[in-house]
Amino acid sequence: MAEMADNTADTVLVDVSDGLATITINRPDAMNAMNTAAKVALRDALRAVADDPAVRAVLLTATGRAFCVGQDLKEHVAKLAEAQESGGGNALSTVREHYNPIVRALTEMDKPVVAGVNGAAAGAGFGFALAADYRVVADSAVFNTSFAGVALTADSGVSWTLPRLIGASRAADLLFFPRSISAQDAYELGIANKVVPAADLAKEAHAVARALADGPTVAYGALKASMAYGAGHTLAETLEKEDELQTKAGASQDHTIAVEAFLAKQRPKYLGR
Repeated sequence: MAEMADNTADTVLVDVSDGLATITINRPDAMNAMNTAAKVALRDALRAVADDPAVRAVLLTATGRAFCVGQDLKEHVAKLAEAQESGGGNALSTVREHYNPIVRALTEMDKPVVAGVNGAAAGAGFGFALAADYRVVADSAVFNTSFAGVALTADSGVSWTLPRLIGASRAADLLFFPRSISAQDAYELGIANKVVPAADLAKEAHAVARALADGPTVAYGALKASMAYGAGHTLAETLEKEDELQTKAGASQDHTIAVEAFLAKQRPKYLGR
């Protein structure tokens, strides 16, 4: 396995093997709370794998007992104090500089992203999980919007992703009254795609991501694009977009491979192009 370490810090580990990039948030002693170093590292790592043609799927996970509990509040308090002392500055410029680019990288890359949620996902960490295309969740994990609990509004795309997954009414309930919800509740709400025993999380999340990395990458990218487009456009506009994207997928080598394998009654071996 080759590690891409040139643009990441120890707070985020990146490993690429046979088309699968595994990105691991690595601040276990802080429950993977995001300080500036971690945010920069995660943003840059996601951008790098998104642009890497050798990467066909991404697994986002974490070390320790938490997935990510959001903003590192110790660092945030210090930045608030600095802003007050200087009489200027914006302690929440991190939303524009870090969280927005992270979520856009997750949602806009033309390859599938799996979140292996090993533990608590709160605030921005919840947003990162929601921005993934598929969530494999440990049965011991919990989710919490958290924002209103510290007198903030949603960021990291939660105000967009959460209502689309569970509906506006249920999203409002979780946002106005932040509380921890279990993995099973998350599954029943439609947040978790799959809940597995905590001891099996790493294996199960890797298996899902591995299957996607071995799949028809162009088609997966087109599926992501069409669903994102359809969320904000009319049916007529979405039909036009589907036509455009289907033309692209139909011209891929993987489509030819799939059709030939189907006719030969064989399992296709995709190339990712």
